[in-house]
Amino acid sequence: MPPPPAPGTEHIEGEAHMPEQPQERRRTPLSRDRVLRAAVAFADGAGIEALSMRGLAQELGVVPMALYKHVANKEELLDGMVEVVVAGIERQVPGADWRSAVRARILGARRALLTHAWAAPVIRSRTSPTPAVLAYLDSVIGTFRAGGFSTDLTHHVMHALGSRVLGFTEELFDAPAGSAPQDEREQAAAHEAMAGRYPHVTELARAVAHDRRSVVGQGCDDQFEFEFALDLLLDGFERLHGQGWTSTP
Repeated sequence: MPPPPAPGTEHIEGEAHMPEQPQERRRTPLSRDRVLRAAVAFADGAGIEALSMRGLAQELGVVPMALYKHVANKEELLDGMVEVVVAGIERQVPGADWRSAVRARILGARRALLTHAWAAPVIRSRTSPTPAVLAYLDSVIGTFRAGGFSTDLTHHVMHALGSRVLGFTEELFDAPAGSAPQDEREQAAAHEAMAGRYPHVTELARAVAHDRRSVVGQGCDDQFEFEFALDLLLDGFERLHGQGWTSTP
């Protein structure tokens, strides 16, 4: 009698067959969306300065040339990353009055941009708005118009909001890191010199305990200052709207 088949084999018409080997795991196909989301995650982790086409390709496990089938260059990559972030801003709550809707939308934009710290500088660097940014602005403008604002007032409202409509502000000056004297006596002397020349600036600067991490000035609570200014603007818009304000005499 022939010997029994070895474990793991089976006889079919006199032939022994080995069991099928598991198929290799298929690599997730590269797509524009996957490239952009990987770039966003890369910038979130390593910073926008570290982002390069070569580095992103390594992160995705592909050759750099594979990326160029989906984004023509780094500028198009940055535009696409802005699209991903702005498209993720929370949608408007149906039925809300214009003031609540605009406020919630702008604070939603702020949350999205705070999640991706690189996004605001990249948005500022763009020469023209991306489709997602245009769609977002269109929805905010539409909210004012649906609330009864004239085209004229809405035009000036959007100028007044500026970058704040996308959840970030641009300050007049950014203090260079390490510019202040480190020695306490030197600091005190510098403050006294400042007080003599610019008393009101110094008074305001000394009114709060300073925090170097704040983007709106040392000692300021960024979120509070943002909402404070936003509410002032919305209050003003509401007053002008109620008065039937127009820019023409």
